[in-house]
Amino acid sequence: MAVYFISDLHLNLQQPAMTAGFLNYLKSLNDAERLYILGDFFEAWIGDDVSTPLNDAVEQGLKALSDSGCELFIMHGNRDFLIGNAFCQRTGATLIDENTVIQLGDQQVLLLHGDHLCLDDVEYQKVRLMLRNPAWQADFLSKTIPERIEFAKQARDQSKASGQMKADDIMDVTQSAVDDALSQSDTRIMIHGHTHRPKVHEWELDGQQRQRWVLGDWSESQGWQIRWTESDGLQLSQFDLSH
Repeated sequence: MAVYFISDLHLNLQQPAMTAGFLNYLKSLNDAERLYILGDFFEAWIGDDVSTPLNDAVEQGLKALSDSGCELFIMHGNRDFLIGNAFCQRTGATLIDENTVIQLGDQQVLLLHGDHLCLDDVEYQKVRLMLRNPAWQADFLSKTIPERIEFAKQARDQSKASGQMKADDIMDVTQSAVDDALSQSDTRIMIHGHTHRPKVHEWELDGQQRQRWVLGDWSESQGWQIRWTESDGLQLSQFDLSH
């Protein structure tokens, strides 16, 4: 049996081919014991009470996977931090916190979305602090659906405009934050997404070997995953989406 990790699909109504590819991907996971979705699953999630053809189709696909016996885990990203208990009940998923530590064989692995590691992006960290505030979230969810849709549209436009003006290294993780997260969780391996820079980083700190596995973002034609088995360990790969 295998354990799978994906992130940064940014599913949206404007890219139906990606949604179709993702649903086919779910059907292909015949050996999956667990699937972890590490944030930014949707381009925007404005509440569990909002129903769209996209949301309904994805929820049905996830429910079919969980009903097949695969454990499903979802972590908030910076785009879908309002996924809640109702979504999890409909899909059979379990919502997990940032900095969750899991066991893979004889190794412990730290799971994150990764956005809180980007400390050099000071402007974003201020926004993140506001958006993760329970009071702000409760106020947002009390608004009408059209109001939430308009807010999400404006936020996406502002994010794109802001990102175009920032240097690439500002939007990547800060190494000191990476090392602190590993030390605080007493782990040597982390898996995260967010940066859209798929790669396996290896380094040594105080005589300890460390690894950072970074998932890539999906397109309408290709996806990224990390797959773990007892025999092969962790493997990062890009694959074509069949429609």
